[in-house]
Amino acid sequence: MKTIQLETPGQLRLLQATEPQTPGPTEALVRVRAIGVCGTDLHAFRGEQPFFEYPRVLGHELGVEVVAIGEQVQRISVGMRCAVEPYLNCGTCSPCRRGKTNCCLNLRVLGVHIDGGMSEYLLVPADHLHPAQNLSFEHLALVEPLSIGAHAVDRAQLANNERVLVVGAGPIGLAVTQFARLAGARVFVMDISASRLDFCRKQWPDVTCIDPGQDVQASLQTIFGDDLPTAVFDATGNQHSMQAAFHYVAHGGRLIFVGLFQGDVTFNDPYFHSHELTLLSSRNSTSKEFRQIIAYLEAGQIQLDPWITHRATPETVVEAFPHWFDRDSGIIKAVITF
Repeated sequence: MKTIQLETPGQLRLLQATEPQTPGPTEALVRVRAIGVCGTDLHAFRGEQPFFEYPRVLGHELGVEVVAIGEQVQRISVGMRCAVEPYLNCGTCSPCRRGKTNCCLNLRVLGVHIDGGMSEYLLVPADHLHPAQNLSFEHLALVEPLSIGAHAVDRAQLANNERVLVVGAGPIGLAVTQFARLAGARVFVMDISASRLDFCRKQWPDVTCIDPGQDVQASLQTIFGDDLPTAVFDATGNQHSMQAAFHYVAHGGRLIFVGLFQGDVTFNDPYFHSHELTLLSSRNSTSKEFRQIIAYLEAGQIQLDPWITHRATPETVVEAFPHWFDRDSGIIKAVITF
């Protein structure tokens, strides 16, 4: 079967791999039809992904078709179109027992800790498949990145008409924006990229876009005055941005870190206490978000077609991949179709 393997940093290769074995009792064999490409894949390509071993088959944003199931599988059947929940949790550790499967102590993520879905076929636990009736494989592949934003918004417990600032308009920031709107919030998006802000304006005319220029505080003061947003999501994964975001939140508000980086975030404790801020982190997502997003998509409440700006096949991706993340590429999401 065709497989795209990251041999070493900077070197993708299309090869022929051995097809998976027959699925075990609780597994399903799926044919991978569409794969979304994200920042995690880019970091791995650049050699910047922590706890990563080479060679590795990337791919954790997957739209698949079920081709075989194990003898104990009940709710999944051959022929179903599904999104794949790529966070393989153990189900027995303390976080799993408390329903925090995204915080599993033994978590393995497809395409990161173990080989992922940039292959024609893949064996997955059947309970990590989420079927849909009428969604395209490309849209199913984007359920996973959407779920990151949905989980962050769920963590924030937004109120109707609450003023929300999303810092960073990459795919995860866009997902946060989408679900903050669905929660009834008034959303403001800030980014230094004019093209990303333009995408937001076209996608959601009701969202206020902010180009911070050289002085972020002055820009926010012009828009909000002394009444800052009560919920601020930082989706940049940038240390400077994350530390600065403490100063964007109203007294008594919440700061939610969706993006992450490999290092320490510091803040001034007297300021933090004087504003009685709440700091939240958001990690991955859970099955609940996958089901919720598929329902939204099938109801037509989320429009994904404009998100897919770049496409490739197994034969073209090796050459195309390095250029997708050029500053002037205009990428929102790239999808590989098998």
